Amino acid sequence: MYELLKEFIKPELLILIPVLYLLGASMKKSAVPDRYIPWTLGLAGVVLSLLFMVASTDLSGLQSIFLAFFSSITQGVLVAGASVYVNQLVKQAGKED
Repeated sequence: MYELLKEFIKPELLILIPVLYLLGASMKKSAVPDRYIPWTLGLAGVVLSLLFMVASTDLSGLQSIFLAFFSSITQGVLVAGASVYVNQLVKQAGKED
């Protein structure tokens, strides 16, 4: 699984997986309904990825701006999906057959 993540997710953004996992775990303990947690994690992943892209990319032309937005959306969705996947792995590991 880790090799697959490294293939699709930028190495600099892998840190967002545990960050989003912890955010999701804290939301689970709050009054936030469960159905909103994946959407919130997805949005947080996209926003955090966008912040990284804006801070680390030279946005000198329209093409580079569109590429930054595209990369932010795809990377944000991937890291959010990976954090939900990690949550499910943890949850399933704790269950007895």
